[in-house]
Amino acid sequence: MRGLKKKRRIQVILVAVVALALSTAMIGYAMRDGINFFRSPSQVVEAPPGPSEVFRIGGLVEKGSLIRGEGTTVSFRVTDGGASVPVTFTGVLPDLFGEDEGMVGMGRLVGGVFEASEILAKHDETYMPKEVVDALKEQGVYKDPGAS
Repeated sequence: MRGLKKKRRIQVILVAVVALALSTAMIGYAMRDGINFFRSPSQVVEAPPGPSEVFRIGGLVEKGSLIRGEGTTVSFRVTDGGASVPVTFTGVLPDLFGEDEGMVGMGRLVGGVFEASEILAKHDETYMPKEVVDALKEQGVYKDPGAS
């Protein structure tokens, strides 16, 4: 009787461990497409990701680089002061999107051009995403909007 209880306890523990490992693997598999890493333009130029990798890029829209194409297609360059990456986007841009303003885009790097599927712009005069601020500070070009 005692051996049977011990055997049953070991079986329950093994089943629990297998169930935990299986659920962890399933969660990781489900999240593989939902995780998008942030990269600055300098990081993209130094180590370009593959064309199948979806990631976020952020920085300032380079002055004089914004070109509006046919329909809702736009192209511009995003910079962090150290490097710049050409970006194309087809869709409606946020109202506060403009040259020399902060932006974050999500998409893929194809042939050296970042093809954005989504563009986010700062939502007021002083906000900029933390990742963009960190990338600009790293390059030494961040201007604190609170300081005059």
